[in-house]
Amino acid sequence: MRHLEDEEGLAAAKIEIAAKLEFFNPGGSVKDRPALQMVLDAQAAGKLSAGKKILDSTSGNTGVAYAWIGAALGVPVTLVMPENVSQARKQITRAYGAELIFSDPLEGSDGAIRLARQLVERHPDRYVYLDQYGNESNPKAHYLGTGREIWEATAGRVTHFVAGIGTSGTLMGTGQRLRKENPRVQIVGVEPDQPFHGLEGLKHLQSSIVPPIYSEKGRDETLFISTEEGWEMAERLGRREGLLVGHSSGAALAGALRIARGLREAGKPGVIVTVFPDRADRYFEPVRPGA
Repeated sequence: MRHLEDEEGLAAAKIEIAAKLEFFNPGGSVKDRPALQMVLDAQAAGKLSAGKKILDSTSGNTGVAYAWIGAALGVPVTLVMPENVSQARKQITRAYGAELIFSDPLEGSDGAIRLARQLVERHPDRYVYLDQYGNESNPKAHYLGTGREIWEATAGRVTHFVAGIGTSGTLMGTGQRLRKENPRVQIVGVEPDQPFHGLEGLKHLQSSIVPPIYSEKGRDETLFISTEEGWEMAERLGRREGLLVGHSSGAALAGALRIARGLREAGKPGVIVTVFPDRADRYFEPVRPGA
């Protein structure tokens, strides 16, 4: 973040911001980690018997991860997603052979969760519901991987970890690992500041179904970011750092910068690490003729 650090006067204050670029995973997002862990753990438990389909609700990235993993393992995948998710995500999941079922776009990710639960209740012999919001294998993946990698990559210098809250798996699992390594590491969650927002993949917990894997004890602070701030930061990253990322990445960096500014004002150094979950091309929409 060299340009942003210079613009904000952070380098002189001995404050560093680093972002883990999770879009280099095979499926293009951070969700490859929990999806693979959930599938492998379900296999080990004997849940993926012949003829059963993986089922889960998703806003897109976890669906892409399930789709390619299912294709690689020969396991059919059914995904429930809000009808208004980006065309790119619909096309990618279909290209891997996943079946898509759409929920009410006005109900967001909560509507997809409810519909997925209804499908499992109606057809318990057809589906294996992995439930990314309530599956402990989700944070487990980040405890074993993301948190360990951040600790090693910073040589144990990390002082703050900042991540958006969707399923909360990244925040919970990574935070638990970093706290194990150093209990003084501060864990900071980022949420949209309004129930109706444009930060796809993030949850406004006060107005949403709270993921069972989430715990208030798993974070030290929560920052509320507006849609406009997240979008503007994502654009700034593209133009100033050469990183085309999704809006949840913009929101995460906006939160990291708030922490950095607070440290600068207090005259304290710090190494702040955040996660960029995916690339911006997941959000591009086709341009209509004449638009």
